[in-house]
Amino acid sequence: MKLSAEDTRLLEELCTQHGVSLEKVLKLLDAVREYEFKERRTGVYEALREILKSKPAQHNERPA
Repeated sequence: MKLSAEDTRLLEELCTQHGVSLEKVLKLLDAVREYEFKERRTGVYEALREILKSKPAQHNERPA
């Protein structure tokens, strides 16, 4: 997904504040965009579910 520098900075800040993986958010946005203009969006929920279930990169994880 192509974001402006300001949008990227803001998204990084929000993800940090809320303990959310930036990598996952970007993947979710890409998946939604991929299905956005399809006539039938069969599989979008499964795609999103798989992204959410995936393990984030170690550097983006928040300590428990």
